[in-house]
Amino acid sequence: MKRDDLVAWLDRELDLSAYRSDHSNNGLQVEGAQEVTRALFAVDGCLATFRLAAERGADFIFVHHGISWGGEPRRFTGVTAERLRTLFGSGINLYAAHLPLDANPVFGNNAELCRLAGLGKRIPYCRYDGVDIGFIGEFEAPVTATELKTRFEKELKCAAQLLGAPDRPQGKAAVVSGGGGLDALEQAAATGVKFLLTGELTHVMYHYALELDMTVLALGHYASETTGPRALMERIGREFGIETLFAELPTGL
Repeated sequence: MKRDDLVAWLDRELDLSAYRSDHSNNGLQVEGAQEVTRALFAVDGCLATFRLAAERGADFIFVHHGISWGGEPRRFTGVTAERLRTLFGSGINLYAAHLPLDANPVFGNNAELCRLAGLGKRIPYCRYDGVDIGFIGEFEAPVTATELKTRFEKELKCAAQLLGAPDRPQGKAAVVSGGGGLDALEQAAATGVKFLLTGELTHVMYHYALELDMTVLALGHYASETTGPRALMERIGREFGIETLFAELPTGL
């Protein structure tokens, strides 16, 4: 398909105009071939991703974490130069979506985490840069964080962390992928929800979680944000008939 048609579809489906305050420069970040025959999906825009795309003959890359943030890069040297050299040398397009992918209610990171956790009756939550990027949902039947840890470790092939009351039955959960941090924790507690499903468990969250009587299940930043790119990959492959592949490049973090 035409690159511009795919970009226009992504811009529209991800509603990029609603996330103008995002630090990420969302959308097409590097322009390559005009025709897209094979698309690679990944979490991170990095040299390993770009080299894999070149090796596999992909002409379009979709990532959650791109290479253009705010006013950077300002100099096209070093790491930036090698990344761009790989992309331009192989005619590869690079498209990035940060908050728009977190928040998307259909194929976003948090929507997919809700689906995998079995959460229904979702409502938006976790205000970040003027938009709600996460969800609060209800379990059909109470479930413990220990049970969910086992489920997610199998599904996402990750080593999750647990803090709080792992065997307390939970009726609701707040969900924010990646580095939701203290904001996600405090905003969940303010609604009366006692369980946070997230990516990172940081040092600053530890005592707050215990003092707020919160249980936290942290899947790892990387693992929690493989969900959106995979869901989008499946939809694009199904709707447009182009070949797709996922770059599994875990960081362990």
